[in-house]
Amino acid sequence: MTLIADRLREQLRRGAFGVHVLAVLTGLMGIINVLSAATPSVAWRLRLLRQYAPLAVRHGGHLATALAGFALLVLAGSLWRRKRVAWVLTVAILVLSALSHLLKGLDYEEALFSLGLALWLVVLRRYFHARSDRPSVRQGLLALAAAMLFTLAYGIVGLYLLDRHFSINFSLAAAARQTMAMFVELEDPGLHPVTRFGRYFAGSIYAVGALTMAYALLMLLRPVLIREPATAADRARAAAIVEAHGRSALARFTLLGDKAFHFSSGGSVVAYVVKNRIALTLGDPIGPPGDAESTIAGFRSLCSRNDWQPAFYQTLSDYLEQYRGLGLDTLCIGNEAVVALEEFTLEGGANRSVRAGVNRMTKMGYRAELHEPPLPEALLEELADVSDEWLARIKGAEKRFSLGYFDEEYLQSGPVMVVRSPEGSVTAFANIVSEYQLDGITIDLMRQRSGVERGTMEFLFAALFGWAREQGHATFSLGLSALAGVGQAPDDPAAERALRFIYEHIDQFYNFRGLHAFKDKFHPDWQPRYLVHPGPASLPAVAVALVRADSGNAFVWDYVKAVVGERFGHRRRLSE
Repeated sequence: MTLIADRLREQLRRGAFGVHVLAVLTGLMGIINVLSAATPSVAWRLRLLRQYAPLAVRHGGHLATALAGFALLVLAGSLWRRKRVAWVLTVAILVLSALSHLLKGLDYEEALFSLGLALWLVVLRRYFHARSDRPSVRQGLLALAAAMLFTLAYGIVGLYLLDRHFSINFSLAAAARQTMAMFVELEDPGLHPVTRFGRYFAGSIYAVGALTMAYALLMLLRPVLIREPATAADRARAAAIVEAHGRSALARFTLLGDKAFHFSSGGSVVAYVVKNRIALTLGDPIGPPGDAESTIAGFRSLCSRNDWQPAFYQTLSDYLEQYRGLGLDTLCIGNEAVVALEEFTLEGGANRSVRAGVNRMTKMGYRAELHEPPLPEALLEELADVSDEWLARIKGAEKRFSLGYFDEEYLQSGPVMVVRSPEGSVTAFANIVSEYQLDGITIDLMRQRSGVERGTMEFLFAALFGWAREQGHATFSLGLSALAGVGQAPDDPAAERALRFIYEHIDQFYNFRGLHAFKDKFHPDWQPRYLVHPGPASLPAVAVALVRADSGNAFVWDYVKAVVGERFGHRRRLSE
């Protein structure tokens, strides 16, 4: 109850209640406008209006009401998101809507409702602070002007050249008047086609106008886009913070080239990408622990200003209360496998199968080698061959965001462990990544040739564990086991129980269980990892953002093919 009360107070402080009510009422006003434009006016009001308003004005009032209604329906969603451009457009359209209601039939009830909403919007002006993308706004304004001119020119030239398809021979002046009349007089614009093509062309004028106007509106309401990568200075600043405060297996990946950075005044950094309206961060903020809450709040404010929704992927459990206290929801998405190196041993019955495989490969002449940077060019060429063969076999593509990808500069940034066959060729490799201040180590790329000896990956990991322990590291992360251990308790949230259902029934598409079983061979400590998000309604958009971030902006179908291919590749590897 305390958490709910805190969230309610936070919503009231941010003006969310009033903003959301206004957005709903604006949508309702849009529906009223559309219905009002399509229904006849009250007879006595219409008789009174006919004494003072010309026919064209009354017909224009109907059309203006309909267009205003459509625009308000579109703008309502952007008002909910606190868009500043939407606020400006909505105030203007509500005033226009009030005028159009009076002109079409003295509908003073709807006019007063429109003016009341406009006044309320003015009162709550300070809460509409979300920016649009400035280049897109400029493009939208230019498109709006161009749309009006193009539609006018399209209608004028078409009517002038195609007048044989109509009952009137149009001069250029008459064609101009007729085109403008089509957007003013809704009931009878005076255009009478005499052929099928004439009817088609008349309809195309409206279609061209609607499409170009819709494009302009889309550009005006677009969220802020990140058009340029982080600067070299930002990357250097982020790297210094990560090296000083990084404490997770994801810390190194926050410095990859796809990330933008948000810095707090307290010395923390948030690494993120933006996909559609989702600002997707990798892990928790990195920095002094006492600065976490203010950093999260600052990043959420940045998202609010830029019309983004924040989401934090694979967070630890350290700051869950801070996230929840700031109005965000948390969802357990799996467990990370962390091996305690001092406790791991190949002796005893627990690791008998791993020990047997390692001993067998050693007797066959396989060996593991650790290579520190700089890596020789010949070795990089061998690793590239292994990587290319692995990618071709699984019919997959390089991932991004929470994983690295084969790149010589990236591989040169840390040690690489390789497995060599008795003939001396590289059959498998993994690059080693630091967890910085956590005194742990992890790997990123883990690739092997086709037809490798069964037990190659166990052999590789046993060598990695031994080397890491000799270097004085305390833990070795095997990475996230997605969905494993999620939603098992009866009182777990419904979303986590849904993930559990996926884990149990989607194995034919992705080998979640096989990957979990492989990692479980090494008896790790399973530590929960979370997705922090704005609320249940945002989850579909967050899921799509994750797919896009992970696939490097490839189409969803390409990603699905890669996942299916990787699933078969993993199954083949784990069975070998």
